[in-house]
Amino acid sequence: MDSILQNAVQSAQKAEIAFTKFITANDTGTTGGHQSGFHIHKNAWPLFFSKPGEKGSNRDLMVTIKWQNDFITTSRFIYYGVGTRNEYRLTRFGKGFPFLTEDNVGDLLILCKRESENYEAFVLQKDEEIEDFLAALNITVNDTNKIIPKQFELSREDKMYQCFITYLKSLKIDFPVTTELSLNARRCFNNAFEIKLNQVINDPDNILINWLDAEFKLFKTIENDRYAIRINTPFSSVEELVETANTILNRRKSRAGKSLEHHLTEVFSLSQVSFESQVNTEGNKKPDFLFPSQEAYLNPRFNPEKLCVLASKTTCKDRWRQILNEADRIKTKHLFTLQQGISSNQLDEMIKSNVQLVVPRFYISSFPTKYRDQILTLGSFIKYIQTTQT
Repeated sequence: MDSILQNAVQSAQKAEIAFTKFITANDTGTTGGHQSGFHIHKNAWPLFFSKPGEKGSNRDLMVTIKWQNDFITTSRFIYYGVGTRNEYRLTRFGKGFPFLTEDNVGDLLILCKRESENYEAFVLQKDEEIEDFLAALNITVNDTNKIIPKQFELSREDKMYQCFITYLKSLKIDFPVTTELSLNARRCFNNAFEIKLNQVINDPDNILINWLDAEFKLFKTIENDRYAIRINTPFSSVEELVETANTILNRRKSRAGKSLEHHLTEVFSLSQVSFESQVNTEGNKKPDFLFPSQEAYLNPRFNPEKLCVLASKTTCKDRWRQILNEADRIKTKHLFTLQQGISSNQLDEMIKSNVQLVVPRFYISSFPTKYRDQILTLGSFIKYIQTTQT
């Protein structure tokens, strides 16, 4: 790669903001216009200013520009807003400036903001150089005359998938256990999106949904890798096909059944509420979550109003009745679900049975209007638990 081209690519990739355009006859003054200097599109004002120019007044900024990694100009970026004008230009390059001649029309100008009022600029003249630059930055001709999108940076989603692949390569077994899958999904998501503890505490509904989504994507990544060869190989019999299909479906259901419980456990732990999961209440009854503890529940002197039970079910249209006898000392049974929408008749039945629904706040709008105020979000449920433990 030519040194000028290579420097232009690297500068654009490292720049705080980068802009590119084809030099026009209007820029060079060969159209007979009264103003020469590079015309900068209005959408590129962040390249120089903190806010766009305002009609009715001019505004300018003196900047230092290093051209072709070679020579420097002290140039003027100006917004013309007086009278009929409403445009931005880059002007003042000094005598003998080589890139504002008629021969430069059609060349590609690249402007890169490095820091404060210091810039780097490059002019590419050959078709091959221009095409190589556009390819390196993953843009097309239609993406010129504007700020270059930072497509060269990995998106947060890409970073998460990179983490998935790294984890996949480290696996010594076909599929991890569900707790490990959930843990690594959270790790990859939190690292990629820079999730802090206060975000989990302040917005558990949003974080939980994102963790669940991340785990599903991680699971699909592993599944596609593990079965890539198998699904592209003919099955020797119908029985083998059915056996493989059942294995895949059972693993999917097993993961989905545990995923919600694992991520709720993490939310409750980070929220610093006291709880235990899958502990006995009466006989063989094992609710998903018991607050504050099994010891408190089994202590007849412990105030029952400070006890709470929570079941977690991905869907609950029919299965909500299963929780009614999970903890006899606790009158109101809380049920967290990802179910979106339940009929009025079933909601009435739940209320009569002292079942308090808890759903992510994004799902509340899927329920009948008159019941929405009676449904808790995950955040409000945690606040309720905190009041019982103070």
